[in-house]
Amino acid sequence: MSLYVIGDTHLSLGCEKPMDVFGGRWTNYVEKLLDGFSFVKPEDTTVLCGDLSWGMNLDQAREDFLFLHRLPGRKIILKGNHDYWFETAAKLRRFFAENGIDSMELLHNNCCLYGDLALCGTRGWFYEESRSAEHDRKMLSRELLRLEASLKAAGEREKLVFLHYPPKLLNYECTELLDLMEAYGVRRCCYGHLHSAGRALAFEGEYRGIRFRLVSADHLHFIPLRLL
Repeated sequence: MSLYVIGDTHLSLGCEKPMDVFGGRWTNYVEKLLDGFSFVKPEDTTVLCGDLSWGMNLDQAREDFLFLHRLPGRKIILKGNHDYWFETAAKLRRFFAENGIDSMELLHNNCCLYGDLALCGTRGWFYEESRSAEHDRKMLSRELLRLEASLKAAGEREKLVFLHYPPKLLNYECTELLDLMEAYGVRRCCYGHLHSAGRALAFEGEYRGIRFRLVSADHLHFIPLRLL
């Protein structure tokens, strides 16, 4: 039983927004994802770090979720900044039940267990996403509450954190998120969001006792990263 992670699948099987138009690593990315998951076993777990589907609502995202559901193993998902299909956790879980999607769990104000480990996380926030300081403060405050709820739900278990937005770049850091992870003894954090030239801004390595890793799909060549 292994633990994998990958983010930013950006599927568009139910709407016309394929990432192939960007060329490079994104060419034939759906086929690459299928190949990348070929060695994942039914008993394995994969965390999907947001930006799963371009669907603007759950109807448009249905084919993307069915595609992910058919991939082997248990999937734990969190939302990203482009997951416009997300409204509430209750609606998403009802959608899963109605469509026979029983391989997926939502990481949102909670934690999920992998053996004795607690998988914690939330979307996170990026100050560069908005020009409104008030909006930034509000969004960051909300994400801090969600991450702390997830960390508290883990109790005394060892905690791995998964975010969509990077909490640290080479020239930027979100001190509040880093402080919170450090306070709860987090030692490992995976994040997505960065693509193409933006990947050069990523920080990968250890900082403040936490080891960071960029896991966006194109960065990983669409092969899930094995963590454990």
